[in-house]
Amino acid sequence: QVQLVESGGGLVQAGGSLRLSCAASGRTFSSYAMGWFRQAPGKEREFVAAISRSSGITVYADSVKGRFTISRDNAKNTVYLQMNSLKPEDTAVYYCAADDEASIPTMPNVYDYWGQGTQVTVSS
Repeated sequence: QVQLVESGGGLVQAGGSLRLSCAASGRTFSSYAMGWFRQAPGKEREFVAAISRSSGITVYADSVKGRFTISRDNAKNTVYLQMNSLKPEDTAVYYCAADDEASIPTMPNVYDYWGQGTQVTVSS
């Protein structure tokens, strides 16, 4: 019921910032919890951040707390990931995902829909 398209990735120096966007084409965006995940080559896809359907609840991986901020604009059918103080270890393909469950899962296999991913590369 929702299709996701990511944008905003690129190359940035350590300490810099990027904002990722995930635009949804479905008509039920506001009914989904949204999450961001990342995956480096040869590694498991890992949880980064998630936001509830109401946008009042957010969850972050310990590795990004204080540096990343997830937000959503239901009127624009878009979820964002503001990434500050980027580190080389943040380098990965970043994916947005949608979940129709009432909870906010952090496991990737729970999510129903996924974007195509956008590459984030942080140089040192």
